[in-house]
Amino acid sequence: MRRAGTALLAATACLAALPTAPAWAGTPGTPGPAESPATATAAVVPQCAGTAPIVCHADVPPGTYDVTAVLGGAQAGSTGVTAESRRTVLAATPTAAGQRLIRSFTVNVREPEGEPTGPSGSPGLDLAFGGDAPRLAGLKVTEVTKVSEVTKVTEATPGRRHQLFLAGDSTVCDQLTAPYTGWGQQLPQFFRRGLSVANYADSGESSGSFLADPRLFATMRPLIRPGDTVLIQFAHNDKQTTAADYRANLGALLDGVRARGGKPVLVTPIVRRWFNDDGTLDNATALHINGLGVNLPAEMRSLAADRGVPLIDLTALTKRLVEELGPEGSRRLYLYDEARDNTHTSAHGATEFARLVLGELRAQRLVPAGVLR
Repeated sequence: MRRAGTALLAATACLAALPTAPAWAGTPGTPGPAESPATATAAVVPQCAGTAPIVCHADVPPGTYDVTAVLGGAQAGSTGVTAESRRTVLAATPTAAGQRLIRSFTVNVREPEGEPTGPSGSPGLDLAFGGDAPRLAGLKVTEVTKVSEVTKVTEATPGRRHQLFLAGDSTVCDQLTAPYTGWGQQLPQFFRRGLSVANYADSGESSGSFLADPRLFATMRPLIRPGDTVLIQFAHNDKQTTAADYRANLGALLDGVRARGGKPVLVTPIVRRWFNDDGTLDNATALHINGLGVNLPAEMRSLAADRGVPLIDLTALTKRLVEELGPEGSRRLYLYDEARDNTHTSAHGATEFARLVLGELRAQRLVPAGVLR
């Protein structure tokens, strides 16, 4: 087995809680550039404890951080990683006995750490290494950007990373309590080091309330920097919004993002699991035709075309998937069995819907190709 080089060892923060696990032990083969340890400055030593899961904490201020972990150990294992408020940043990753794998990702740390109108959570960066048999041999956290306490604006350090901002409702947000899971909560696992997901989606929000509440768009907007992509999904709570107001609200969000140099992307809402007798979802409840008769996804599609904005038609994509699975097979995507809920998704459903979003990000080249896992 090839041993790690001197420069790699020198850059590493050891796991104090795992004294028998050598930090940055050698890995079989040579890691690709996207999985190589970060070389930026300002490394932070995290504190770790436990075995299943292994829970690590880094005492850092709000900002963006590169995380590089060495997975593996003397015994075979399978390790997945969540960050902060149950965000999946790495899917279950198997390792053979004696194998070492380097995996890197970038994490957005903010307060509150979950929904913007929810509880603050714990300060700093929290990581949980779980799975069937978690194995962690080394860990490093490196600051990339920080948020100024005075201006609340992102300040870059060397090695600036792009961010993918999310604006939306409860079907997108970082849900605090399982089994509720937003698709934005599962999206980070599909990205390597180089792009972080900053999820400002919040339960119960409409296109208008997201603009009106100072904790939401007014807080997110100053953090957007040139080149950042912003996904915007609203409709579930626009139940009495007129077509004109809906378009005006979305237009204000588009203008605000573009004024910061960001790249807005409109995302039509995930369908509700509300079947007709013929097994289709061709009804107002499933497809978000609101109480005023406004076809909200159609209005968003029209606005995207009028304004020259990229569109992810998640309504069409989720409709196809849910109809293919049928009334029985689609139950796992939502919380029907747990709560008779045909609107909110399970961790499985959120992952599948996030995968649909990922496919469009890739196909439309909305994020740099090098950050896709």
